[in-house]
Amino acid sequence: MNPQVKQACAYVQKAKERRKDRIYVVEGPRMFEEAPPDSVRKVYVTEEFLTRCRKQEKPDQSALDDRIRNIAGKLQSVGYETVSLQVMDKMSDTSSNQGILVLMRWPEYEWDQLLSKPDGVYVVLEDLQDPGNLGTIFRTAEGAGVSGIIMTGETADIFNPKTVRSTMGSIYKVPFLYEASALAAIDRLKGRGITVYAAHLAGTKVYDQFDYRRGCAFLIGNEGNGLREETAQKADSYVIIPMEGKLESLNAAVAAALLMYETARQRRK
Repeated sequence: MNPQVKQACAYVQKAKERRKDRIYVVEGPRMFEEAPPDSVRKVYVTEEFLTRCRKQEKPDQSALDDRIRNIAGKLQSVGYETVSLQVMDKMSDTSSNQGILVLMRWPEYEWDQLLSKPDGVYVVLEDLQDPGNLGTIFRTAEGAGVSGIIMTGETADIFNPKTVRSTMGSIYKVPFLYEASALAAIDRLKGRGITVYAAHLAGTKVYDQFDYRRGCAFLIGNEGNGLREETAQKADSYVIIPMEGKLESLNAAVAAALLMYETARQRRK
């Protein structure tokens, strides 16, 4: 196997390799189209994909034609390497490859960047394990205008290809970082005057009864176990999401979405 192809496969399959070279992998035309050009390290495409991009444009341009034209122009700008369908299948993390795979440089954020926005909104994820939940939270955070996401070391790998796909491009737009523990993150946030809320079943005040128009952060815990006790105790307030029926808790991504969008609603007034 070609050494470059072998290395690309390693980035797809092994977190250790991604960490070592600070590279992650995205697939598909949409993820390539939205990728920051200065973060693109290598692009692999199939001849079949290139053929689609080279097609003559029809007079009645459609949105799909516009996208193909944009992708073709970006390929010329950043450069690419052509591989066979068989090789792309080996590199791809999906059951049916989309004809384009991109090696990306990790985005690097610092605390000062995350906390630079006045009255920012933050989400702290403690030990969240499901890649789909993590990706959904990133997408929702982008939509709700969240300033940054902080994840503990035990949280799912944001650079895992499954997680990257589930962000639908929000990985490019929402600032984030990993912190050793939620406790350290809370101390930093509080040090900047940010009020910290824990989504917790012990809460007695409903989530929409708080005022989130100043700097605030929401603690979201592990899907099965919730927040660690010592983490929850560091919060300024517990918030509860009322539920009918016999539910004990909501999905972590759904709970985070409710809190983020309630904050956005209050700030639109």
